[in-house]
Amino acid sequence: MLTSNRLRQQLAQQQTVFGLIASVPVPIMVEMIAYAGFDFVIIDMEHVMINPETVEHMIRAAEQSGITPLVRIPEINAKVILRVLDSGAMGIVIPQVETKEQIEAVIQAAKYFPIGQRSMNSGRPGVFGRDNLVDYMDRANQEIMIVPMIETVKGVEHIHEILSVKGVDMVLEGAADLSQSYGVPWQTEHPHVRQALDHIQQVAAEQQIPYCAIPRQPDQYDYWQGKGVQAYVLGDERGIAFRALQSKLTQFPVASAIPSKEQSHNHQ
Repeated sequence: MLTSNRLRQQLAQQQTVFGLIASVPVPIMVEMIAYAGFDFVIIDMEHVMINPETVEHMIRAAEQSGITPLVRIPEINAKVILRVLDSGAMGIVIPQVETKEQIEAVIQAAKYFPIGQRSMNSGRPGVFGRDNLVDYMDRANQEIMIVPMIETVKGVEHIHEILSVKGVDMVLEGAADLSQSYGVPWQTEHPHVRQALDHIQQVAAEQQIPYCAIPRQPDQYDYWQGKGVQAYVLGDERGIAFRALQSKLTQFPVASAIPSKEQSHNHQ
């Protein structure tokens, strides 16, 4: 059932919110993220092989554990957007946005008349037609969030036009891909990248659209806080889990000294 978008409410109330990208395609990870205290989760369909049923189960896990589920789609495709929203997602994260026309196409696919032309359905968000479907359409248009990611030089150059489209609810940085677009892969602290992120945030502030940062170090969080930023994605749970596993092993020197299976095979 479509409920009030808690993340949207938190942003409207100028609360600081934290999210995580869910890259491990299992519902229990969404529950863990929620119970760890995060406010929203971005279920990743861009970099992860994931089937539609699993996406729906992950959304259901988010609903049950009280965290706002957004979905990062693999591409701008009206049918993908439709199925994700019909599964109960509260927002669409769009990677590699470079033009306002891309956002306009997403809004057409994600919103019902009179804003867009999303295909009508009385599935699980509409409680299978139990309630008034016209009222449901109005609520869906109000609650569903549209979140572009700016990850290329072209996207930075067109940021004014992108954020001028009515219906953009938050803008998410993409410093990693942005560094590659500027010719300095993985140098997310490179001056060109930093200037681009500052420019995106400044334009978002002018348009009164929340900017979502991805701080990779504590000082970056302090920096964005100083600029009034209230939304943060703290990476993905896959990377966090991997680093935690490595850290755990280093607490036991004998265990960490044991050759890995690959190393053992190479010595044979």
